[in-house]
Amino acid sequence: MSDLTSLSLADLRKTLDAGGLSAEEVMEAYLERIERLNPQINALVSLSSREALRAEARAKDAEHKHGRSLGVLHGVPVAIKDLSEAKGILCTYGSPLFHDYVPDFDDIQVERIRAAGAIIIGKTNTPEWGFGSHSYNPVFGVTRNPWDLSRSAGGSSGGAGAALAARLVPVADGSDMMGSLRNPAAFNNVVGFRPSFGRIPTLPGRDAYLNQLATLGPMGRSVQDVVTLLNVQSGFDARDPSSFESPPISLDPTIPGKGGRIGWLGNFGGHLSFEAGVLELNEKALGVFEGLGFAVEPVKVDFDMNRLWWAWTTLRSYFTAGSMRDFYEDPGRRGSLKAEILYEVRSGLRIQAADVYEASAVRTAWYQAIMKVFETCDYLVAPAAQVFPFDADIPWPREIAGKHMDTYHRWMEVVIGPSMAGLPVAALPAGFSATGLPNGFQLIGRPRADQAVLSVAAAYEAATDWLARVPPLVSGTAG
Repeated sequence: MSDLTSLSLADLRKTLDAGGLSAEEVMEAYLERIERLNPQINALVSLSSREALRAEARAKDAEHKHGRSLGVLHGVPVAIKDLSEAKGILCTYGSPLFHDYVPDFDDIQVERIRAAGAIIIGKTNTPEWGFGSHSYNPVFGVTRNPWDLSRSAGGSSGGAGAALAARLVPVADGSDMMGSLRNPAAFNNVVGFRPSFGRIPTLPGRDAYLNQLATLGPMGRSVQDVVTLLNVQSGFDARDPSSFESPPISLDPTIPGKGGRIGWLGNFGGHLSFEAGVLELNEKALGVFEGLGFAVEPVKVDFDMNRLWWAWTTLRSYFTAGSMRDFYEDPGRRGSLKAEILYEVRSGLRIQAADVYEASAVRTAWYQAIMKVFETCDYLVAPAAQVFPFDADIPWPREIAGKHMDTYHRWMEVVIGPSMAGLPVAALPAGFSATGLPNGFQLIGRPRADQAVLSVAAAYEAATDWLARVPPLVSGTAG
């Protein structure tokens, strides 16, 4: 591929800085691709007008000409996940309740993305309020996977993942409570990164203290591009009491050079079910780490995984009931909430204070158990999804390998461990199924070891060619 949209963010940045490209040329290339491919994928929504985006690109070029480059994203087209507010751009949260809501403010990370010079072109699609790892909603419809348009792009950052795979944007933001940066990365053959909790601040809702399950994070077509966006998003902000000051991450090639031990979590001692081929694909990827000098061995966390699931669902439902209760108790708005949200709220309203305390205690014990594993392992690896991208026309997989999924999110149980421990996780491609569907794995690090995880992820990327592959839809070879 020779068009501008095939350039990595790093290469795009170098060419723009050197004057070899104008922001207007870059914008035109991306708008052409968006116009051609997005109607088939539905990854981008609420796009600004072509005329307005051209004018903003010309303004960026004028600033650059006069030596006023604003930062590492100067003149770069970016679309924001439709769960974050961007001033002047429709923000629906995927909900019909907000079908016409245009905020007059930016979320903290959007402020920073703008300050770094990005041109915000619109939004990336997401499931309603981010519930479920399949990006469809009653406002914009379903996002389809560029590798196979009949399949899901994952979620809740599914629009972001699909837009990256289709080369509709060079880099994308997302958010992750239950794998929402990791599942779409696996489903779309791109990179997602869930950072340590607090690294990226956000404007809190009514609760700025209790709910520490979700975090914002970057996605990209290379590890370096993910690092670039992460550094823009990161750092303390007084509006978010959980945020902390964090020096910029720089990939360190000496970290993977030291080797170390990687623990393979697999199916968590037989606790989880996987679609045929997923575990085998992940195990082949482990061979790449062995080639990089790591010792890889199966490990099992000494913990009751059913107890962890109970704690996870208790906290998730409790926090959802708190944040969504006003909508639920309003008869005029309750009917506009999807079934999965109603399930969470009704479950949460039955939870007692003692349950919340016990769930937090279980979470603490889980963290301690994981830390015990890290006494003998430097990193952990687990699948990023239990299935390959599934039929886009169903809400979620009801069964995996003959095992019934009893809730709408049970099929993504593999991702809850790092979320509950607040650990940094890179989602990386593991390859493709026999039918050409992507999948990937989670590279999990110790607390606050974001730089180490990303450095090892970059070494893995350099030893494989997965990220260089593009969907047939993009390369023009689709039948």
